Amino acid sequence: MKKHNFSAGPCILPNEVLLKASEAVMDFKGSGLSLIEISHRSKDFVDVMETARALALELLGLENQGYQALFLQGGASLEFLMVAYNLLETKAGYLNTGTWSDKSIKEAKLFGDVVEVGSSKDENFKYIPQGYTIPSGLDYLHLTSNNTIFGTQIKKFPTVDAPLVCDMSSDIFSRQLDFSQFDLIYAGAQKNMGPAGTTLVIVKEDILGKVSRQIPSMLDYKVHISKDSMFNTPSVFAVYVSMLTLQWLKNMGGIGAIEEINEKKARLLYSEIDLSPVFDGYANEGDRSKMNATFNLTDDKLKEPFEKMLKEAGINGLNGHRSVGGYRASMYNALSLESVGVLVDIMSEMERKG
Repeated sequence: MKKHNFSAGPCILPNEVLLKASEAVMDFKGSGLSLIEISHRSKDFVDVMETARALALELLGLENQGYQALFLQGGASLEFLMVAYNLLETKAGYLNTGTWSDKSIKEAKLFGDVVEVGSSKDENFKYIPQGYTIPSGLDYLHLTSNNTIFGTQIKKFPTVDAPLVCDMSSDIFSRQLDFSQFDLIYAGAQKNMGPAGTTLVIVKEDILGKVSRQIPSMLDYKVHISKDSMFNTPSVFAVYVSMLTLQWLKNMGGIGAIEEINEKKARLLYSEIDLSPVFDGYANEGDRSKMNATFNLTDDKLKEPFEKMLKEAGINGLNGHRSVGGYRASMYNALSLESVGVLVDIMSEMERKG
């Protein structure tokens, strides 16, 4: 039985994507070779890379606006370093909304002054700071759009007179935004786009080349752009599955169409959390993530029977992160409304029994 996969990452993927990927692993395009056996310099894989890059820009509405799409390696964790290496000359601003923001700040401090413009650490990151002051003269402002661990999400992005950088690892392609307000976006594929192994970077070329330091080739965005995202051997399988997922999203009707479904999923689950005396939401209501819903049981005695019911229903990946506890339902693009309905039914039954 296929399980209802609420895992925070690696993420759930559409069944049709998994099927096409499995076929390509056995025989790619009738070549008699596996996708993961062919040369990354072959025309077949170059076409995959070009298609994936073009689809990313198309879905975000950023074609012909001076942006480049790259599929790199090292996850968002390497991007914490690369962003600062390429952009931080003197001073950068960071909004601290969770564990990943904390980690990005740590890396940036290796290269220059970091101004923490706001933080929700005082309440274990259960809210998004508001009304913070952004100083002038920043090399860039860095935000994390969605906080997977704590279940918060930025709903309104600030206007700033510096390049705006955003880690969108866990909500990329899930909602409509004016993506042109961002100068650099990065996202690990394994949260909402594909398997672990590649990281999408969308960067506006005119923000690059302004730091005085020499940047190692492997960490230089300009080098990767000049080599069409093929400076080194790319993560062939991860890029291919990301391409399939982006094609699936386009065929679904794009970001606008999937956002409507995501809204329904989030509304269904949060309604149950709010109406039930058995469950208590973790994040502040106005800052709740539509991708990752975090909640707790109000009585620990219900933990064993609740988790038994989850297992029997084939629900996977619901345990919360150790820093928050409780439960976390990750409702990425490929998760069906039906799966959320199964979870809500279990929660309702738990309420009746509790």
